[in-house]
Amino acid sequence: MSNENIITLENLRMKYGSHEVLKGVNLEIKRGQIIGYIGANGAGKSTTVKILLGMVNGYTGSVKIFGRDISDGNVEYKRRIGYIPEIADLYDNLTAREYLTFLGEIYDMDYDSADKKCEKLMSLFNMEDSYNSRICSYSKGMKQKLMIVASIFHNPDILFLDEPLAGLDANSVMVFKELLSQMALEGKTIFYSSHIMDVVEKISTRIILLNNGTVLADGSFNELKSKSKEGSLEEIFNDLTHFDNHNSIAAEFLATIKGV
Repeated sequence: MSNENIITLENLRMKYGSHEVLKGVNLEIKRGQIIGYIGANGAGKSTTVKILLGMVNGYTGSVKIFGRDISDGNVEYKRRIGYIPEIADLYDNLTAREYLTFLGEIYDMDYDSADKKCEKLMSLFNMEDSYNSRICSYSKGMKQKLMIVASIFHNPDILFLDEPLAGLDANSVMVFKELLSQMALEGKTIFYSSHIMDVVEKISTRIILLNNGTVLADGSFNELKSKSKEGSLEEIFNDLTHFDNHNSIAAEFLATIKGV
């Protein structure tokens, strides 16, 4: 694995009004790492990713991608990244072919080569018969497969993923998880944000736990495990964040449902 820093955050802070979402995040992310970026809702995960994607301004501190500060206004780095948002706005009236070749043009790809590559990728997801169908006819899982193809077909060096497995069938999940591992071996950097702890535990080479706008833990699963008396990543997460009342809350939910 390379020691080259692909992403560097120095004292990253972000406020929405008087609420400070990020409180001085410092990270150095290397080429070829699969980063599991976890935290409770409101911890600052999505804000971090949106800053890295250049979607949010107003932060303080330094953000460097490929060694260049993204605040300089040069957006060329975006050609080298891919992104799967948790909720995607797709052009439902377009076919998958129209949508993907449109994106290819944005990436300055030749139409025919983009079309050929995307058709092949769709077929690997068993969607060759839907390549010329309008996206509005797709199921949730089919749309998710389309978003995966859209995020990778230009061969990005960094892939940002926000709950990328939502709606996928079991076979597609297995294929995609293996794809991420092979991409990392090729030197691609994966930034994986999810609440599905067992997936993060299995695929990540490094896990970063964000809690209340700060990095609470950073290391491999085994390194995090050594700092906690618990076993699974979910249990470690609860231990480190001192969330230990899930049983009583669930009991209250049940009692309320039953009208007790």
